[in-house]
Amino acid sequence: MPPFPKPTIDYVYDVAAEKRALRAHRKLRGIPSKTADTVLIATWNVANLGTQLRRDEDFALIAEMLSWFDIVAVQEVNDNFADLAYIVQLMGTKYRYVMSDASGNNERMAFVYDSRKIKLSEEIGEVAFPPSQYKSVKVDGANGDFAGFDRSPYLGTFVAQHFSLTLLNVHLYFGSAQTADIHRRALETAAVARWARLRAASKYATTRDVLALGDFNMPRGEPGNLVYSAATKAGLKRPDHSSQVPSAIASDNQYDQILYFPEQTEPKLKAMGVFDYDTAIFSSLWNGAVNQDRTKFCAYLRYYMSDHRPVWCQMTMAPVSG
Repeated sequence: MPPFPKPTIDYVYDVAAEKRALRAHRKLRGIPSKTADTVLIATWNVANLGTQLRRDEDFALIAEMLSWFDIVAVQEVNDNFADLAYIVQLMGTKYRYVMSDASGNNERMAFVYDSRKIKLSEEIGEVAFPPSQYKSVKVDGANGDFAGFDRSPYLGTFVAQHFSLTLLNVHLYFGSAQTADIHRRALETAAVARWARLRAASKYATTRDVLALGDFNMPRGEPGNLVYSAATKAGLKRPDHSSQVPSAIASDNQYDQILYFPEQTEPKLKAMGVFDYDTAIFSSLWNGAVNQDRTKFCAYLRYYMSDHRPVWCQMTMAPVSG
């Protein structure tokens, strides 16, 4: 998307103090520490990474939050990916990243992972349907035809010890709130769900746990929403979160999701939530410069941090008895 306007507020903060605030809120929101027998997965649309003029202090806070997880799907990495590279550098020498080619809006998608635990497996790349299969993608109640992705989902397979999983990193079409754009978004969602179902069922699949995660631009994750229905019809599930907050900071929209097939993955799922970092940091800005004006506060956050909140889950790597 186009860069957000740069705020005119001149605000200086103490990185160490803000990190302490984030860590305290992390504990409150129940994000566990890394353990040898679990894998912590997250998705975060960091918003215009590489186009907005974030400062070293901002990168340090973003790196802090990303480092809590074993693997993170990141969206909205601009074709200029120097900011992503710098964030990963701040996370330490054991972190790695892989990324897609630039597509719609000149954006890339990336996976950032802790190489001490997570290893990149053989299958990685962008997902695309051949035109001959376009007509197989349908959504009840949606007009128009699927015509491919605006931003191709980015597929990654990963291994940790004897545990393996497939992650499908998505940033689906938004366009506008017009009906035609919502229908197009629902068709893209149905294509993601169809691909995930076929992959999970394939005898050639290298993993059985297939998670579709990222920015679905899903207004509401509940029955009756066309985008949600397009995801769940193929069997993908959106579980209840431990923190019942939306993923979009300036609205109650649930754009960002981690979806999975319950028959395979649910027994391994230990916890899931949304991390509302915006309620923990920059308290002096909230109480001072913006005078508790939510609009001004969000404008500052969306430029220097993000207008999205990270969504996370924890899975066990131990065999699940049946």
